[in-house]
Parts: sequence; C-alpha cells; structure tokens
Amino acid sequence: MTKLQTGVSYTKYMNLYTVSYNYCTSSKMQGASGDQSGGGIGHRTNLMGSDLYNNLIRYFVNHLKTLKTQSDSLQDEALLRYYAQEWDRYTTGANYINRLFTYLNRHWVKRERDEGRKGVYPVYTLALVQWKTNFFMHVQSKNQKLAGAILRLIERQRNGETIDQGLVKKVVDSFVSLGLDESDINKVSYEVYRDHLEAPFLDATDKYYRQESEKFLAENSVADYLKKAEERLREEEDRVERYMNTNTRKALIQKCEHVLIREHAQLMWDNFQQLLDYDKDEDLQRMYALLARIPEGLEPLRKNFEEHVKRAGLAAVQKLIGEGAAGTTPDVDPKAYVDALLEVHQKNSETVTRSFRGEAGFVASLDKACREFVNRNAATGTSTTKSPELLAKHADALLRKNNKMAEEEDLESALNKVMVLFKYIDDKDVFQQFYTTKLSKRLIHGVSASDEAEASMISKLKEACGFEYTNKLQRMFTDMSLSKDLTDNFKERMQQNHDDMDITFSIMVLGTNFWPLNPPTHDFIIPQDILPVYTRFSQYYQQKHSGRKLTWLWNYSKNELRTNYLNQKYILMTSSWQMAVLLQYNNNDTLSLDELVNATAISKDILKQVLAVLVKAKILINEETDQYDLNPNFKSKKIRINLNTPIKAEQKAESTDVLKTVDEDRKYVIQASIVRIMKARKTMKNQALIQEVITQISQRFTPKIPDIKKAIDHLLEKEYIERVEGTRDTFAYVA
Repeated sequence: MTKLQTGVSYTKYMNLYTVSYNYCTSSKMQGASGDQSGGGIGHRTNLMGSDLYNNLIRYFVNHLKTLKTQSDSLQDEALLRYYAQEWDRYTTGANYINRLFTYLNRHWVKRERDEGRKGVYPVYTLALVQWKTNFFMHVQSKNQKLAGAILRLIERQRNGETIDQGLVKKVVDSFVSLGLDESDINKVSYEVYRDHLEAPFLDATDKYYRQESEKFLAENSVADYLKKAEERLREEEDRVERYMNTNTRKALIQKCEHVLIREHAQLMWDNFQQLLDYDKDEDLQRMYALLARIPEGLEPLRKNFEEHVKRAGLAAVQKLIGEGAAGTTPDVDPKAYVDALLEVHQKNSETVTRSFRGEAGFVASLDKACREFVNRNAATGTSTTKSPELLAKHADALLRKNNKMAEEEDLESALNKVMVLFKYIDDKDVFQQFYTTKLSKRLIHGVSASDEAEASMISKLKEACGFEYTNKLQRMFTDMSLSKDLTDNFKERMQQNHDDMDITFSIMVLGTNFWPLNPPTHDFIIPQDILPVYTRFSQYYQQKHSGRKLTWLWNYSKNELRTNYLNQKYILMTSSWQMAVLLQYNNNDTLSLDELVNATAISKDILKQVLAVLVKAKILINEETDQYDLNPNFKSKKIRINLNTPIKAEQKAESTDVLKTVDEDRKYVIQASIVRIMKARKTMKNQALIQEVITQISQRFTPKIPDIKKAIDHLLEKEYIERVEGTRDTFAYVA
C-alpha cells in the first residue's frame, strides 16, 4: 500500500502468494489439537482462513487510520487531491493484494458466502468496504466535507472558472465504486453515489439556477434569457459527459428544465407574440426548443400562433379591399386576393418549418388559421362561396393564353400555389362548379394556355379530391376531340356535295351532362347568311346520330365578319348577337331599336347592351334616341377588332347560375349520402345519422343541418327510409 513506487519482484511476489496458499491449506496450526479426522481438518482450515481474513481487515484499518489523521486538516481542492491520490494508491495496492490472496477468495471466502455468512467479501471488495467505513464515512460525515468540496468546485466552474475536471471525475468515480449490493457483489450499486453526491448535487443545482435565473431576468430581456438557458442546459449535458455518472443525466436535466424553463414558462409564453411580430427567428427557435422539453410547454404557443396567423390573414384582406369596404361584399381582383392570402400562408409556413422544425402541432395550427381566414374574411362577408369563386377565377386567368407566365415552370408553380389555398377551401364543390364553367369557356373560345397545363391542373384536383371530382372535366376534353373530328368529317362531306360553301366554320357538339352551359333564355332568328350551314349540319348530325337532340347555344358562339363598305377592310370578331345585328346593315344604313328587335328576336334589355358595345366601338352611330346608323367613316389602327366582350347581364347570370347549380347538386349529394349510410347501417338514430352525413360530406362542402333534415324528410316521403315503429328519432332503410 505504501511502497507502490518501488514495486515487487516476481520472486518475492510468488513467495508471498505461496505463503498465502500454504497458510490456507495447512492442516496444522500452532496450538491446535491433533485430531486428524476430516471434520477436524476442515475446521482448522476454516479457522486459518478466518484468521488470515481478520488480519487483512486489521491491516486495511491501520493503513486508513493514517489517512484519516492526515485528511482532517485539509479542505476543498486540497482535500480532493489528497483523497484522489490516496484512492489511486489504495485501489492499486488492494488489486495486488487481491491477487496474492486468490486462493483465499476462491475457497474460504466462496464457501463462507455460499453458506450465507454476512460481511465476508473477496479481498478487493473487502478493501473497498474498509475504505468506505474507515475513511470515506469519516471524511464525509463532517458536514458532507467531501461532497461539499466537489460541489464548490462545480459551482466555481458554473461561475466561469477553470477547474481540474479529471480530479473531480476520479473522486466521483470513487463514490460509484464504493456502492455495494449485498445480494450480488458483482453488480454495480449506485447507493453511495446517489445518497452522498447526486442528491446534494441536484439540490445545489436547483438553488444555483433558481437564484441565477431570477437575477438574470430582472436585468435582461426574455430573448437574452433564452440564450442563457440554452447555454446552461448545454453545459449541464456536457458536465455529465465529462465527470458526473451518466445515470445522473435524466434527473439533472429534469431539474434544470424545471428551474430554467418550467418556472419561467409563463414569461416565455407572454413574450412569444412579440417575437412573432418582429420575426425574431433565432429567438423563436430557442423558445420552441426550450418549451418542447416540458410537458404542455408548446400548447400555449400553438394557440397563440394560430391567432397570430388568423389576424395576419384577415388584416391582409382588409388592407386589400380598404377600410371603407367593411360590412359589404366588395369586388376584389382575384389575383390580388389570392396573392394576399398566399403571402400570409407562405410567410407563416416558413416560420413553422424554420422556427418550429415543422412540428405537427404548429402545422395543424397554421392549417386551422388558414382555413378560417381563407373562408371568412372582409372580402367574403357572410358568404362561404366567395373565396372558391375568386380562387377559380384566378386559376382561370393563369390558364389563359394571355397570362404573363413566361415559362411553363412558372405556371406550374403558380398552379401549385392555387392548390395550397384549395386545400383550405370549405366549399370545394363551389370551386369545382366555377372552375368547370371557366374551363368550358376556355375550351369553347380556344384560349387555354396549353393542354399540358390544363391536364396538370386536373391531375392536381384529382389527387386532392378523387376521380369523381374531375370526371366531368376530363369528359369535356373528350368532347372537344370528338367535335374536331365531327367538324372535319362534315366539311369533307359538304365539299363533296355542295360547292356554295363560302363560310369557314367549326362546330362543337358538347354533352349536356358534362358542360355547365345554359341555352339562351330568349328566341333568336338565325341570319339568312348562315342558315344554309345551320340546316345542313342539323340534317347531317341527325342522320349520323338519330334520336339525339341538338340545342344550339348561340349565346356561346362567336363569329368573324369582314367589312366591305370601307376603303380599309377590317375583321370584326363578334358574338352571335352582334353578328345578327351587324348583318342587318347589309341591306340597311339605319335601323331603329324596335326594327332590330323584330329582325333578331333578341330581348330589348340585352340588345341595348349589345348596341352599346357597337356604338362605343364607333361601328354604329347613335345620334337619335333608339336610332342606330352604320358609321361610313369608321377607322381603327387595328385590322382585327375584338368586339366580343362579356355584357354585364351575362357576367351576373354566370355567377347566379353557378350558385344555383351548386345548391341543386348539394341536395342530391346529401340524399345520396343518407341512402348510402342507411343501406350500410340498416337502422340509425337521427343525431348519429346527421353527424355521419357531415363527416362524409365535409371534404367536399360543409352541409347545413336544416338541409340534411330536409333531405331526410324527402327520403321518408319517397320511401327510401322509414321511421322505426314506436320511436320518434330512429330510421330504417327500406330495401
């Protein structure tokens, strides 16, 4: 123990080992009786083993007395250095002694322990037990002198001083080594470490950080405190790695999280809005990372973030329409509206990804807030159909030839952004109907940006809502392809049979069930100039498809007229109504309003709007009330002049017709849903049925409970379902 530096020769080591062996196996012992029986020999061997074991105890005790005396005058780091030095010497010496007494361990100690004797250990463990009893407890019992010295050194390190971490680790490891599990001495026991070091260490940690955090917050901002807390937690993680036992990690981090985060969580929650307002990304990241460590730490942030996003969305729309428009449903530019909503979503989506690591709770808060302000804002008023209408109009503008998207990638990106908002639309059926109407106009007038872009958008809608949602859209493209073939075949036939065909034309035959097109609400007298073509095609189609009925949609047709009465020839692009009016001037220079009504059968209200466009373009002159003259001096810088602009009556009718169609469709969707549910369940209570209908349909639109009740009453009347006898609120399916 005291001469480790000089060491021991191999010969001397073997001599000592042999003496130990002989002593343990000797059958004679001074002063013992000469009984040579087997029992007597075993008894003497036991006595010899016990005697040798007790001498070892006395040796360890005497050695440790010296250490106790020398340690009494030492304090703090000096005590730790002395303790660590002597611990190294003692454990090394004990290891050598343990090897010398291998035979004692293997036979006498093993037999004693097998027989259940307490307090007998292998020599190395015995050395540790004696160290704990005769030296460790002596030093530690004086106001936790040893643990106190470690804690003061750790506090100095927390205060920024440099300490000997290797020294601390040696002493800390000794606490672990001194633990002893009586039931299994080979098993590591943390009892000594836990009672004598870990418990006071955790208490000291609690006290230190409680004082520091309160003082720091009194003098600094919350943002600075977040940095400090993050730094301190990192330090404590590092401390466990460097010299504390790894079993302390969980308890230490929990203690730090409680004192540094839980105790000040309310202050962090209160300052969260300020960080959001000023886009303090780094501070938001720190706050998220800290509060994520404690139970329910993030929930107040999620709620606050949801309200923040909702306020930002509502404010963006309010700014767009102007303060004075509140309480009304103003006209809003679809692009500006969509851009305003997307800007709010994109900014806050980036915040979720960057500051909150894309955490599911914050994603849900963002989605909930966006769904709220996308469907209900200053532009929509109380209407739930305004947002889907504006989004569909914006999509229509993107997919037209005259959009400003230079590259296909830009258009694809813009369509993806449309789908971002589409996800939040409650009434997806309204969007569907407006989109279908707009698509029909693009296809009829040939103004689609590209077939690829149209197919891409339909694919996105199909992916979001399923095949049924886009079935009609895809059938519309099929009709366009069939119509082209039909027109080509008809022209070929006419060229064979008629030589007087001097009108260039194309015809689209569109399925009534797939196209949201309404025939004109008034009569129309077909001008003589196009009557032969009209008649011949009608006859050709009836021969080809007997039994089908053609309904001519003059209100969607368009024409090109060539002027022959001016020096400069112009091409006028017109609607059917404008064509019918202008063709009357082939035989007249001036016509009254009533004469034009009689000649065309167009209603007076619509005809006035048609004439107003022609007068504004200076094709006609209106110098006298209800009298319209052909302008002989018409001039224009353009050779091709587009007169075919939508009239107000048509624009207003389109929106009204769409919403009317949506209402009708919803009735059937609700009824079909009820029948499907009842067919599967057979019987169901009223309230459960209503909830199930809402659940099934809510992906498409949010059904109103009165509408569901009306549908139930209608199905009762039609005998699809019936009330169960003896009950008031239970229905049964009628097979």
